[in-house]
Amino acid sequence: MAYSHIRLRKFNTAKTYPEQKLDNDLSMSVRAANFVFLRGQVGQALDGSNVGVGNAAAQTEQAMRNVKQLLEEQDAKLADICKINIYITDPRYREAVYRVVGKWLKGVYPVSTGIVVQALARPEWVVEVDVVAVIPEKRLKAIPAPRDELQWKDTADRADKRRGAKGKTAKRSRK
Repeated sequence: MAYSHIRLRKFNTAKTYPEQKLDNDLSMSVRAANFVFLRGQVGQALDGSNVGVGNAAAQTEQAMRNVKQLLEEQDAKLADICKINIYITDPRYREAVYRVVGKWLKGVYPVSTGIVVQALARPEWVVEVDVVAVIPEKRLKAIPAPRDELQWKDTADRADKRRGAKGKTAKRSRK
């Protein structure tokens, strides 16, 4: 594959957080070699609709559905998860959240960190699940290119070219 990083499901923060006047280009998932990094998943379906407002278990179910789908789009599996961070806004949610995560990851044995935070990026979110997966080398070689509509592989190349051009300009102007 020509690209060392496969970036799927691009989004811009202006759409996700319109009241915050942000304008950052991000991805829902990035595969770098055989590592897969996902954006933290919350009680929001991939179409942007909120799920389980006020219900930590329901939000965790949605987050784990998203994790599964995003991993599969990168040709990874839940069984490839090595590290999981779970953020909750209230320690009383821990049991419900971990019960759901445990159901989805039964037999996977990732390392896990649980963190209680004051708040997440949106007030309706009470849990966020962040994972890193590693695709075994023997499977990596057989992975086809992701579907075109999910990719935006040229964006990183354009950004690198702009950075290179700016760097050359900046160096010349110092002389």
